[in-house]
Amino acid sequence: MRTITFGARARSRITWALVTAALLLGGGTAAIPAAAQPEWPSPSEDPFYTYDRPLTATAPGTVLRFRPAPFAFAKLSTPITSTQVLYRTTTQQDAPTAAVTTVLRPLVPGPTRLLSYHAAYDALGSRCNPSYTLTGHADNAGAVIEQAVIAGYLAAGYTVVVPDYEGPDLEWTIGRQSGYAALDGIRAAEQILGLPASTPVAMSGYSGGAVPTEWAAELAPHYAPELALIGAAAGGLPVHLAHNLPYVSGSADWAGVIPAAVVAFRRAYELDTDAFLSERGARAADDVETLCLGQFAGRYPGLTDAEMVRAPYKSLLDVPAAAAAINDNIMGTAGTPVIPLLLAVGQSDPIGDSVMVTRDIEALAHQYCARGVPVTYARYDHFDHMAAFALFQTQAAQFLAARFHNVLPTTNCASIGPGNSLAPIPVSTG
Repeated sequence: MRTITFGARARSRITWALVTAALLLGGGTAAIPAAAQPEWPSPSEDPFYTYDRPLTATAPGTVLRFRPAPFAFAKLSTPITSTQVLYRTTTQQDAPTAAVTTVLRPLVPGPTRLLSYHAAYDALGSRCNPSYTLTGHADNAGAVIEQAVIAGYLAAGYTVVVPDYEGPDLEWTIGRQSGYAALDGIRAAEQILGLPASTPVAMSGYSGGAVPTEWAAELAPHYAPELALIGAAAGGLPVHLAHNLPYVSGSADWAGVIPAAVVAFRRAYELDTDAFLSERGARAADDVETLCLGQFAGRYPGLTDAEMVRAPYKSLLDVPAAAAAINDNIMGTAGTPVIPLLLAVGQSDPIGDSVMVTRDIEALAHQYCARGVPVTYARYDHFDHMAAFALFQTQAAQFLAARFHNVLPTTNCASIGPGNSLAPIPVSTG
């Protein structure tokens, strides 16, 4: 397998999106110093997010309501036109629900290049929804950096759609639901913008944002075949959570994702967590129930998977309902993409990038190559999960620009190894 590396020219572009944000934050021509920003209600206090009418007869992607919204940083407003849209989408259990997306228009007019950008908001609480943080309420570095990347795409002339793909119940890492929300967010954006279904659309996301990106690519051929998708870039993918669990167990920096994942799966699958969580596990799950990644990832340094459960269980993977839910979210199991893909991951230790398992992403790329999908697989050696973000954003920008310019996709399928087995884990019936 050939590792993708970057020369001096490529490295000089790594911060291209962050430079745009620096102009904004430094009072450049794209930014307007804000006086007192009007207070914007948080989603939990905002009736815009709630839709009580029946949705069974409403087509996925239908716009339910919309409103103008600011696109702002903490102390700076911008002239970007932003619209929040409530739209109909679908849950993991194929029931109708509603979600919100933010539609952002570039300042410079030109042919529409529609990008569904999936921020890694990794939230159990709604204050981290992109629709809220993009209004000037980003209160953590991750959200600010994601907004900087979005600003970069807007400066480059893209129209950007940013969905709250975890849905109203903040079901983090849940695959099909995230993919449905991404695809229906594109449908809703095209309605708001008056665009035909033939409008070229690409998708991009890193880490948590890779979940809707990858699953949407799988689901699109049968869920949204009318969309003119042209490519998807996904980096730092959680391909098989049963492999991520032992990797982060006991970690100083990432062990907090274990109770957070329990909360997300409890919401999505109605797991009876009282039946298997230990006293410590239950306290941790309750503690993180309204937090977001920056607050929960390092909250429990050294916490192990085994400490989350009580006898007779020794791991969450021993719990039949939890194992079945994890199996329901293995990437590559919902369909075959028909668009070019960029799949990327860092590698800072023999297993992966400190949280994502490198050979899992390699296996997914290998699997798609065998199905005839044009895949570019990139491994960023010596870069951990956080550091690989900038490398991915640079390569993703180049990859997506090539797709919109109708450059024939390339692939390095011939050099991609088989990676790990992505088979479901055994589920005990005892």
